[in-house]
Amino acid sequence: MRVPETNLLDWQKRYGTEEACMQALTQQRWPEGFRCPRCGHDHGYIISTRHTYECSKCHYQTSLTAGTLFHSTNLPLTKWFWAIYLTASDKGGISAAHLSKQIQVSWITAYRILRKIRIAMGHRDSIYRLQDLIEIDDALVGGRRSGKRGRGAEGKTPVLVAIENRSKRAGFIAMQQVCAVTHETVARFVQCHLPPGQLVRSDALASLTEIGKTQHHAARVTPPDMAGEWLPWVHIAIGNLKAFLFACLTHTQIKLKIV
Repeated sequence: MRVPETNLLDWQKRYGTEEACMQALTQQRWPEGFRCPRCGHDHGYIISTRHTYECSKCHYQTSLTAGTLFHSTNLPLTKWFWAIYLTASDKGGISAAHLSKQIQVSWITAYRILRKIRIAMGHRDSIYRLQDLIEIDDALVGGRRSGKRGRGAEGKTPVLVAIENRSKRAGFIAMQQVCAVTHETVARFVQCHLPPGQLVRSDALASLTEIGKTQHHAARVTPPDMAGEWLPWVHIAIGNLKAFLFACLTHTQIKLKIV
């Protein structure tokens, strides 16, 4: 499911109060009205002193946040919603230290919030399928080493990358580490991340011909100077991935030197 992009001011208007967050959560959890999680009855009433709902048939009590990302939380929902926004909108990946300052919680609380949000995002990503025009390519990551470069280089990790090409901007993206780029790993990647019948662009790597068995596959030999025309967004994504990994490695090395 695609959702409209939201900027900071719009988010504040929509979810700036506890009541607005509760209303949004209620709409997501019970879009057709309350339904008892035990017996399925569609009528209940609110116990305002305990912030719970009680089924009018079996008298089972449940809270609005039970079984959700916010289960048993003592934090205001507004802080949770801001954490979700900051996590999803920060392309570099927000840190627990930065989040703790932004929503005014301790570092350990921010760390636990981020962990829950990232797990939920991972679950969500696992069921999404890329659509429309899709670019697919492979990348090798693992740092600089002496010896052979490119395919066949030692100590490199192959990664398959697919991204939605929405003309002037990119859409959703899927990345997956594989043991090697083979017909089998490509087939599993496509089955996991793409519905059948999508228009897919790739270079002419032999293993990627597997895409054509379930998709409308257009393959083209792509010299480096032509990559920006045929596969623009997937190469930007690969470049960003390598830059992010390099930044993480550099940050870790600096911390080790300080210690």
